[in-house]
Amino acid sequence: MTDILLVDDEKSVRTTLSLMLKRVGYQVEEAMNGEKALEILKNKFFDLVITDLKMEPIDGMEVLRKVKSAYDTTEVMVMTAFSTVESGVEAMKLGAYDYIQKPFDKDEFLILVKKAIERRELINEVEQLQDELREKYRFENIIGNSNRMMEVLALVSKVAKTDSTVLISGDSGTGKELIAKATHLNSRRKNRAFITINCGALPENLQESELFGHVRGAFTGAIKDKRGLFQEANGGTLFLDEIGETALSTQVKLLRFLQDGEIRRVGENEPLYVDVRLIAATNQDLKKLIEEGRFREDLYYRLNVIPIDLPPLRDRRDDIPLLADHFLKTYQERTKKSNPSISPEAMKCLMQYDWPGNVRELENVIERALILASKNVILPEDLPSSILSNEQQPIIEEPEMLVGGGQTLEVLEKKHILMTLDKCVWNQKKASEILGISTTTLWRKLKLYGIEPKRKEESIAG
Repeated sequence: MTDILLVDDEKSVRTTLSLMLKRVGYQVEEAMNGEKALEILKNKFFDLVITDLKMEPIDGMEVLRKVKSAYDTTEVMVMTAFSTVESGVEAMKLGAYDYIQKPFDKDEFLILVKKAIERRELINEVEQLQDELREKYRFENIIGNSNRMMEVLALVSKVAKTDSTVLISGDSGTGKELIAKATHLNSRRKNRAFITINCGALPENLQESELFGHVRGAFTGAIKDKRGLFQEANGGTLFLDEIGETALSTQVKLLRFLQDGEIRRVGENEPLYVDVRLIAATNQDLKKLIEEGRFREDLYYRLNVIPIDLPPLRDRRDDIPLLADHFLKTYQERTKKSNPSISPEAMKCLMQYDWPGNVRELENVIERALILASKNVILPEDLPSSILSNEQQPIIEEPEMLVGGGQTLEVLEKKHILMTLDKCVWNQKKASEILGISTTTLWRKLKLYGIEPKRKEESIAG
């Protein structure tokens, strides 16, 4: 239900407008003056405030100021019988939705009210979407607690607060765009545009036009002026994915922007100055492209102010269970599976695979496995054959562990872990270093094999 506060020192006006608004379904509360209105506003939120301008002791302008100070999403309409251009301009500057002069037409009034409410609802939807985006892309919601990812996120948390240019490098599927969005949504530019473009998807002859815009007649087919992405991102962030795919002529213009903050539309000599933070990403070795003459060295150093290198999934295996669990929850509703899980055997297959497609490949595998699984538990047979055929044998450092062949890999691994822990007097940190795994992974394996951790005294006593 839409709540409206009606403020006017004339009772007859309040009564007439209140009945009119209630007939079309609005909830209306009345205030006899600005002072009473501010008392009501302390305890209740309204979607729209309609206030008279000339009132004592507090006029409509002060009501407008107070409303916008306390509830910036509440719309305000100002009405008066003594309209001047100056008062109308002042009201609009203070954030009024509209300014209407008495006496006014009933239908015109209701149309303005309807439009004000629609604007309020639209702002609410946009804010809700922004909150959802910020929640989704908060640093703590980027899945991963491996040392490598912790280092990356610690760096990103510092970088986000600055306007420095960032260059994100990493294999395809490692989450470069996710990091770019998180950087933007945790920066002072979070309420402005985040524009993204894959440079590799743009033909060379269109790159400059798309990025910098063009004027009418600049080339065949340029029938009207066009704003480029730099202009669209003004005040916000422009994310250039696959920056290594840009043409050399485009690189010259990017360099000029990074040096002077200016761009030039195709076919125009007049410079335009824009306030844009640039984040670039690549899955290529830019230094190699420089050697081959395909990328400008001076542009590379301008872009590489803050380098962020995303590790491939094979170098952050500790994150695989966390990511897999996240994707299970993501796709359980779509696949109609209730509380899905992954069997220890299937998880072992996932942990041993090298993931050339990185996080994106893992996501696809989990979605596929959930669809194929006959029950709510993903088994090895639900995984692609490429993952099953690439199982790797665990590293076994003690030859005597092979005595009495026929033992399963699980038994061998359990024995190896126990032997290492005994040697380290059950110091789990030292044991995890010898085993080449993190303490978190060691803890998971102890839990998987039902091994109760011993205190150092127990081990010595034993």
